[in-house]
Amino acid sequence: MVGLLGRVTGVVGPGLVGEVIVRIRGGAEHFLAYAASPKERIETGTVVMVMEHLPPRTVYVTAAYDS
Repeated sequence: MVGLLGRVTGVVGPGLVGEVIVRIRGGAEHFLAYAASPKERIETGTVVMVMEHLPPRTVYVTAAYDS
């Protein structure tokens, strides 16, 4: 999972549990998401990279591209 790209479907940020969709295992799956940097806010639609995976359905993400 680490290093895979996904897209934010629910805002990720301080005090929020967001949601991302990641293409994995021949399909696309939704995961609960937290920002890898505690002060980072990531808006819906942003492409993100998975930095850490906590099974079964939680990931820590960061924006994949500078905006």
